[in-house]
Amino acid sequence: MLTIDDLSFSVAGQPLFRGASARIPAGHKVGLVGRNGAGKTTLFRLIRGELTPEGGRISLPSRARIGGVAQEVPSSATSLLDTVLAADTERAALLAEAETARDAHRIAEVQTRLADIDAWSAEGRAATILKGLGFDTEAQARPCSDFSGGWRMRVALAGVLFAQPDLLLLDEPTNYLDLEGALWLESYLARYPHTVLLISHDRGLLNRAVNHILHLEDRRLTLYAGGYDDFARLRAERRALQAAEAKKQETRRAHLQKFVDRFRAKASKAVQAQSRIKMLERMTPISAPEDAARAVFTFPAPEELAPPILALDRVAVGYDGPPVLRELSLRIDQDDRIALLGRNGEGKSTFAKLLAEKLRPEGGQVTRAARLRVGYFAQHQVDELDLDASPLAHLQRARPAEAPARLRARLAGFGLMADQAETPVAQLSGGQKARLSLLLATLDAPHLLILDEPTNHLDIESREALVEALIEYTGAVILVSHDMHLLGLVADRLWLVQGGRVAPYDADLEAYRRSLLAADEPASKPAPRAAPSKAPNGADRAALRAEVRRCEARIEKLTEMRDKLAKRLADPDLYEPGKAAEAVVWQKKYAEVMDGLDRAEDLWLKAQERLEAAGA
Repeated sequence: MLTIDDLSFSVAGQPLFRGASARIPAGHKVGLVGRNGAGKTTLFRLIRGELTPEGGRISLPSRARIGGVAQEVPSSATSLLDTVLAADTERAALLAEAETARDAHRIAEVQTRLADIDAWSAEGRAATILKGLGFDTEAQARPCSDFSGGWRMRVALAGVLFAQPDLLLLDEPTNYLDLEGALWLESYLARYPHTVLLISHDRGLLNRAVNHILHLEDRRLTLYAGGYDDFARLRAERRALQAAEAKKQETRRAHLQKFVDRFRAKASKAVQAQSRIKMLERMTPISAPEDAARAVFTFPAPEELAPPILALDRVAVGYDGPPVLRELSLRIDQDDRIALLGRNGEGKSTFAKLLAEKLRPEGGQVTRAARLRVGYFAQHQVDELDLDASPLAHLQRARPAEAPARLRARLAGFGLMADQAETPVAQLSGGQKARLSLLLATLDAPHLLILDEPTNHLDIESREALVEALIEYTGAVILVSHDMHLLGLVADRLWLVQGGRVAPYDADLEAYRRSLLAADEPASKPAPRAAPSKAPNGADRAALRAEVRRCEARIEKLTEMRDKLAKRLADPDLYEPGKAAEAVVWQKKYAEVMDGLDRAEDLWLKAQERLEAAGA
């Protein structure tokens, strides 16, 4: 059980917690929610022991392991699979000790503990987690240095999921995932065998992956049963009751005060007046709940164009190589609300870039309306903002002739008020940076607005405001997002990007979700490719030889495990009466090791082929 008892803590003199208490039983899946800046991430740091409470205490069972994704995996020559396997430090240490231990008693202890933690099936479990997060078998064998920071964040997430700590702390884990990865994580967390504490603004994740909501408000913690929708309903009911009680008390106060004011000076009523004065003094004030400042987005309205605003006829597009997408024959009208579905690597972002004229077609015909304006928002644009410039300065660069007052009004229309208008971007929150990027993308009142993961870093209130703005928007919208709540409320058409094609998807989002979760076949999700080189150089060949050696070392280790298990299975004592269950366990371990050996040999063959192709 995680116990938070009378917690107090301040940052820069501002209290974040005052008398905050909560008890989370072992095995609970809990979503931590609250306004931006309320202290959710600080609470995680307090739980991990990185910060010391000013008052109260946080306690866990003495041997409980706490795990979380602190930062991305460093760029290195270690393969993704080995990186994830190394995240289980106990398993790694036990395997190393098993190689050198000589004491029979200690050897038995090590082998027993390895069995307890299911060490023999580790490679299979690690591979399954990596596959769920978007890495196919080939990608799992590649070094971490082949992948960008966002992809290495996925590897870091895979590592902590594989290690299975007793308390799993996750802070916005879906920010670096696509829809398929987010749905897989939902399913995985719902089955996770230990306690989970999750910070997220993804309403779908908070409804399906957790069974309690821990709400941080007014420096206190309140635990609600159920998912986010249950919490929102219960909280609304409590707020309505609190508001009614406050109004009732105010009426009572006014009635008592009126009696006191009227009769205080009369001797015949003095006793009654004094009695009512004491009643007023003893009355504990009930405050009506304060409404949060309403999040807003104000998209400028474009003029209407004749349909279609954009048409594709047998279009192909790619990156100076074989086309990623081909035979695209589609049309977009100004009233369309289209969600792009498809596994990672199938070409959703490529298609969005084609529509936004970030990529030129390699074949076919693209027809655009004469006055068509396109707005494009992608998550990387948030990272490309000028950190030293203010939001107002960004707008002045885009609109040098526009009056500062008008520019400030535009910022306010996206929730960036006077306090943030002249603050350097480096000091803004992730959500405020996303708002600024959305404002810049819609500044010209585009007829077609393309949004690639627009909700990363936006809190729940901002996401709801974005939904309202998109519903009211009079231009066409193309959405790529892992937020099914957003897609479900905004999109009225679904297009599936798959197998180099883009085509209408006839079923609904829930059917798509079920098909992804029910799929038994390996997911065909190619990870991003490393930058191609014209010919392998000496460093490339050295890396390929190192990969072959790693594969050979893995085969050798698994072969040793297989031989040890075969020896145990050949022991007649194992089949004595009463030992049937133990024999089944050892047979299961043997099957798992053989499966791992088959996969290791397959990886070695592929690595050897790449080495030979490089002429080494």
